[in-house]
Amino acid sequence: MFDRKRLEKISQAKERWEKETVAKNLEKLPEKGEFLTSSDIPVNRLYTPVDNANLEYLMELGFPGEYPFTRGVYPTMYRARLWTMRQYAGFGTAEQTNQRFKYLLSQGQTGLSVAFDFPTQVGYDCDHPMAKGEVGKVGVSVSTLRDMETVFDGIPLNKITTSMTINAPAPVLLAMYIAVGEKQGVPQQQLDGTVQNDVLKEYVARGMYIFPPKPSMRLATDIFEYCSKNVPKWNTISISGYHIREAGATAAQEIAFTLANAIAYVQAAINRGLDVDKFAGRLSFFFAAHNNLFEEVAKFRAARRLWAKIMRERFKATNPASWMLRFHTQTSGVALTAQQPYNNIVRVTIQALAAVLGGTQSLHTNSFDEAYALPSEQAVTVALRTQQIIAYESGVTETIDPLAGAYYVEYLTNQLEEKAAKYIEQIDEMGGAVAAIEKGFMQREIMESAYRYQKEIESKKRIVVGVNEFITGEDAPIKILRINPEIEKKLVERLNEVKRQRNQTKVREALDNLQKAAENEKTNLMPFIIQAVKEYATLGEICDKLREVFGEYKPPTIF
Repeated sequence: MFDRKRLEKISQAKERWEKETVAKNLEKLPEKGEFLTSSDIPVNRLYTPVDNANLEYLMELGFPGEYPFTRGVYPTMYRARLWTMRQYAGFGTAEQTNQRFKYLLSQGQTGLSVAFDFPTQVGYDCDHPMAKGEVGKVGVSVSTLRDMETVFDGIPLNKITTSMTINAPAPVLLAMYIAVGEKQGVPQQQLDGTVQNDVLKEYVARGMYIFPPKPSMRLATDIFEYCSKNVPKWNTISISGYHIREAGATAAQEIAFTLANAIAYVQAAINRGLDVDKFAGRLSFFFAAHNNLFEEVAKFRAARRLWAKIMRERFKATNPASWMLRFHTQTSGVALTAQQPYNNIVRVTIQALAAVLGGTQSLHTNSFDEAYALPSEQAVTVALRTQQIIAYESGVTETIDPLAGAYYVEYLTNQLEEKAAKYIEQIDEMGGAVAAIEKGFMQREIMESAYRYQKEIESKKRIVVGVNEFITGEDAPIKILRINPEIEKKLVERLNEVKRQRNQTKVREALDNLQKAAENEKTNLMPFIIQAVKEYATLGEICDKLREVFGEYKPPTIF
């Protein structure tokens, strides 16, 4: 892209500048030491065209909406339509969550994102002994279709897109959503949204798994197959780097491990007999946005380019939609501090800006009080307003990929892609993502990165404002959302009422049919789960039937 003679002149001029201008200044004002990104990429004092001397514009950057999609997946990006503002929400009862959804929609949110409580995420009903004390705490409790009906009461599913952060029991919650749509008169062909459905990252970083990897991959692929035929507008998976990053991974590891998992899902679907160009366009991704603005922007751009290459070259996809990496972003939860919580508003703003400059398709901004509890109404409103101010007041949406061509950003983009590609090569040599997970490779890499990061904070090599520097005696008081412990009793009573009112014979028949279907590896379980859900079989009953067939996952010990 650059003339070689001019590059040589720039290189010589930079060398002179360092020997004369910089050297004199360093005598008076020494630099603070070594500078590294979170991915241990050295940060040079200055970047010039020389640092991107081999950059091939058309092959490596190109244009938005065209391969390799480095500059964005859509030709006009935010000039035509802003990203979906999708605040992650859910707590307590279905009624409380429904009220929060309606409030957020009234304040300008443009999509829903459902948070489920821990028991729901691991397939337990609210009356299970393992659920005690956790019901409704970090998300909404959903045990039956009745709960899901209430969550979306008065919210027309044909006019809103919904993202559901659910993994191991994803087929069950998706089945409930389909059934709610049907009750509203919305056919499943019109439903639009995303189910996370990414259990591999649960083994790697989060721990909300139920079944071993093989049957879990089967369930994930069942959703691919079923939705490709019956719910064509639905994003069948949100392959998640977010939780990998939040567990301590670097930006490069976040790209690599996420795409390695994605490769495993694509291969599983192909092995099922699905045409890659029939399902790949409905794959979506989910990344974190952390504080290092330029590294985060470069991370999103590198991930897009690398995925386009993987889909075109490895999987021989021919439809450009199959090459696109469309992604949702959430600002970083682990970057939020309980100390000086209003500082979190600034952190979230930087992180959200990175996501927008990196070309995200939807965005959740964390609330400043989330280091304490689920967000209050005041805090979640500030978080939503942060997105809206970036969208309507900052001017960053008016041109596409505005940091493209910046010597530092292009250098970081190349470095992150290179580091991620090397990790993927290592994982391939192990036999793929599932084998790497079973060997504990990803888990160990993340643990080591998290340990190094924490040591840097403790030694003050890395400053966290209000935590290890600029500390004040008292923190500003904030209002915290508290979940009433009596909610659990009410939800158990509601569950018992549903069980009394349903047709027990039909429930038993539906569950027995599901178990028989699960015993046949070639049977898609989605129709059987949908039927069980419609008969008001509970989440726990359905998952227990699958546990009987598949067993439960026991993680390896990793040191």
